[in-house]
Amino acid sequence: MTAKERLRNLVEDLSEEEAATALPIVERRRVDRMLQALAAAPPDDEESSPEEDAVSQDALAEYERGEAVSPDQLKRDLGLA
Repeated sequence: MTAKERLRNLVEDLSEEEAATALPIVERRRVDRMLQALAAAPPDDEESSPEEDAVSQDALAEYERGEAVSPDQLKRDLGLA
């Protein structure tokens, strides 16, 4: 089965609500050059340092506690909105 056939089958199984949620993601992926570049980039094969791992763990813990800044808030903070 081709990737398109698998995708069609998956789409057919989606509820209308799930399809409405997925549609903007797929549409944006097709036109956003940054997302296309990230998808085409090779995997990062460089080891992270213990310090980088600690910072990442701290950031994840903050996010899980609900302390993350939303994109809209970040834009306001930077004077972009």
